[in-house]
Amino acid sequence: MQTRDGSRDEDRDAYEGFADRYDLFFGDFETYSPRLGGFFKKVFDDNRVRRVLDCACGTGRHLYLFHKLGFEAVGSDVSPAMLAVARRNLEERKIDIPLSRVDYRELPEHFDEEFDAIVCLTSAICEMPDSVQMLQAFKSMRQAVRDGGILILSQGTTDKQWAEKPRFILVEDNPEYTRLFVVDYFDKGSRYNVVDVFHRTDEGEIKTWGIDYPHMVFRDGQENLLKSAGFRDVEFYGSYAFEPYSKETSNHLITVARA
Repeated sequence: MQTRDGSRDEDRDAYEGFADRYDLFFGDFETYSPRLGGFFKKVFDDNRVRRVLDCACGTGRHLYLFHKLGFEAVGSDVSPAMLAVARRNLEERKIDIPLSRVDYRELPEHFDEEFDAIVCLTSAICEMPDSVQMLQAFKSMRQAVRDGGILILSQGTTDKQWAEKPRFILVEDNPEYTRLFVVDYFDKGSRYNVVDVFHRTDEGEIKTWGIDYPHMVFRDGQENLLKSAGFRDVEFYGSYAFEPYSKETSNHLITVARA
């Protein structure tokens, strides 16, 4: 199966057929929690960020947020289906943000100017097949960000979840639809099977989709790889409220690495 990062089959787009309902993870495209906006505003301001690249921009949700916060946003992704939805989302709101199809392991080959910040969010980095490819991705990001710039990562699979290995995770449940993760755990990776149950149809409708995370890397592994790629200080948070990351209790892993 091809992942968004093109690590298996460059000719297939695993997000085709799912991109249009990807945003069911988040709800309304223009709605963000104050904590999320506040987190990026503070981190970007503290690090003198003006220009930011979302290198796995998906449907453009975070590009919209960065634009509304007053930053110059640029988007890239390897999935044509996701980029098509991003382009539509932004055009509908009359927002002009450059979008391009780029594998985040090859950023310096596509962007001539360095960025003040690069973000790779919502578990996109987990699609790398092994630590070698993840290190290549981090080196690419380091080369594309200026000295003193920052890289921000986020993922929902944490040390805590990996220890507990819950099989079923309820993502969303409302009168319109229910979204459920059914997770298969392997030696080093996992497969997330997404089950969407739509309630307001005559007989109900169920749609499924799945994504492989072949080689899960958590706090300690991320820190080692990021420093090997040339990043200096690395900070970890368990939420967008800046609470410190805990291997025992955190349900979210947010990483800020300085170049």
